[in-house]
Amino acid sequence: MSKKKKPFVLEQGDPLPGGATALDHGINFAVFSRHAKGVTLVILIKNLSNSRPIAQEIELDPKVNRTGDIWHIFLVTEEREICYGYRFNGQTDIEKQGVIYNGKQILLDPLSHALSGRKWGEAFQDGKTPLCHLIKHDFDWQNDRPLKTPMVDSVIYELHVRGFTQDSSSKVKHPGTYLGITEKIPYLKELGVTAVELMPVTEWDENDNVFHDPVTKKRLKNYWGYNPVSFFALKSGYAAQPDNHVNEFKTMVRSLHQAGIEVILDMVYNHTGEGDYQGKTSSFRGIDNPIYYLLDQQSREYLNYSGCGNTFNCNHPVVREFIRDSLRYWVMEMHIDGFRFDLASILGRDRQGHVLANPPMIEMIAQDPILRDTKIIAEAWDAAGLYQVGSFSTDARWAEWNGKFRDDVRTFMAGHNKSVANLATRIAGSSDLYQSNSRTPCNSVNFITSHDGFTLYDLVSYNQKHNSRNGEVNRDGDNHNISWNSGIEGETNDQAIQEFRFRRMRTMALILILSQGVPMLTAGDEFGRSQKGNNNCWCQDNGVSWLNWDLAQSNSGLLRFFRKCLNLRKEHQIFRRHDFFSSQDSTKDSDRETDISWQSLRPEKEDWSDTCHTLAFHLRGKEKERVQSDDFFIMLNGHRTENATFVIPPPSGNRKIWKQIIDTARTTPLDFPPPKLAAKRHDGDAIVVKNMAVIVLQSIPSS
Repeated sequence: MSKKKKPFVLEQGDPLPGGATALDHGINFAVFSRHAKGVTLVILIKNLSNSRPIAQEIELDPKVNRTGDIWHIFLVTEEREICYGYRFNGQTDIEKQGVIYNGKQILLDPLSHALSGRKWGEAFQDGKTPLCHLIKHDFDWQNDRPLKTPMVDSVIYELHVRGFTQDSSSKVKHPGTYLGITEKIPYLKELGVTAVELMPVTEWDENDNVFHDPVTKKRLKNYWGYNPVSFFALKSGYAAQPDNHVNEFKTMVRSLHQAGIEVILDMVYNHTGEGDYQGKTSSFRGIDNPIYYLLDQQSREYLNYSGCGNTFNCNHPVVREFIRDSLRYWVMEMHIDGFRFDLASILGRDRQGHVLANPPMIEMIAQDPILRDTKIIAEAWDAAGLYQVGSFSTDARWAEWNGKFRDDVRTFMAGHNKSVANLATRIAGSSDLYQSNSRTPCNSVNFITSHDGFTLYDLVSYNQKHNSRNGEVNRDGDNHNISWNSGIEGETNDQAIQEFRFRRMRTMALILILSQGVPMLTAGDEFGRSQKGNNNCWCQDNGVSWLNWDLAQSNSGLLRFFRKCLNLRKEHQIFRRHDFFSSQDSTKDSDRETDISWQSLRPEKEDWSDTCHTLAFHLRGKEKERVQSDDFFIMLNGHRTENATFVIPPPSGNRKIWKQIIDTARTTPLDFPPPKLAAKRHDGDAIVVKNMAVIVLQSIPSS
């Protein structure tokens, strides 16, 4: 290191706030470590006039620069172009204490707001040089405020920042970036979504993948990013100019908000990219291993509930505070509207890995005053088999990815038995899961596909996963897909099969969008994107994962159908209920018509038998200010090959006639015809619904 005179004066510093804080007369550094015996601040000052960058190592005196478990120091300096990191020294004792120190490594500050900018794919120099940056948060937000879109009105669109626009077909100026998303805002608005849910955007090393493509022999990337090395620092590789990544991200958020679209982040607090003891240490392990991770109390091996080698110690008080501060940062500084928590059941495990009855971490997130207006969504399971859909939390603040909705819709739409009763429950908002503890249908985030698994097109085109290009001999990815290839595995030129597949996609889209709860779409499903049968594209940084925007033209009919279904949902409150359907309104006459009634093929004739594959339901519009809202009658045929004939009931109130507004067995534009072409239907008419199709009727006011 340089022996030049220090361009600063050292003072004791303060233990709070944590991280690096620029003040008028200098910079305060504070970092947590309970078990380290020594801490050295390593800084690199770049912007010195008439001088090359100066690197300095400052050893902290535990008698002066330590308060409790916080090590701190203050640099009196006007310099702000500073990179920094820490060396932590101490005794390595894995067997007894689980501590492991290597003073040769320069580690990341867990609270750093930015790391050195690098382009996607460039080497990540963690452990070798100071990477943490001191940055200014002086972005002009132009009076941006949280949108606070009610959950009942929300439509979520899950996307991968790079994959959304990286393909040349996206025709954007800045492909694969935050700014690329900004360029697609008109598309998102026209589609009708209210929020984008971004797959991980905190820093990770995309080069940490050890697998190779068996065909090209090239080493694969960690494309998805579910392997964080930081929970504060933004992914610079998603920026057009990596050194300006924070401002580019903020520009994206501001622009989305101006368009009325919220931003939800997929946060991975269940594990880190450090893996087990054979993994690369970049931060947490080398700072305080037994504090940040769950360790077996005897062997001190990592408890692995994440499937990724380690599990974050979420309910340790220090880690709880760290996670809370991270969430607050994203809300306060980055204007984020909500969070989806990956493998969120891990947030409910104690320091021994046991499942807690009332997890303080989960309660803290729900009750934190800064986070009260944000959306919080749990992936209510983990990799160790804990499945808590419907029981993740009794706090009505928590919404959940409803994995049972996904499975039950797939089961019905693959023609399986024992599916009708479950489907009806999901369509009605999953009261079996969410009616207790003052929860509502809005606690259910409904989805049929997500980043993890088949795309919608592949769900109707493949019986089996085809993951060999991932380099794991097709062992990775879920084997339980509840898919059906419609008669031929994979790509085909058979026109009848192709038409049948698109029919099934339209039907599933309609079920998703018109069911009670919050619908979540996966980017590209609306125009039939395929991953060629790969159901685990975590490592496919190529055209398999990137959206092919040419499909928006070639499959424009499917895209039109999605848009019109989303608009129908938006126009009619009956598809966006705040509460569950009541079987009978006990406050009025007992013969009052219910809000929803079910039938199979004939009115008032339900069939919940295991072998039934038909379901219809009547949604009755309520009268408000002497104006009767519309009724809807929806008929679903889940037979693989057989048509079904439904007899329709009369509309309610003063409505006398139905109009047929949707038939997924027909192609565009007749699948969702213009109003003038909508056929009229009457009470008692028999309507044929083709196999794997749905027909929707809407009531017409009496003239």
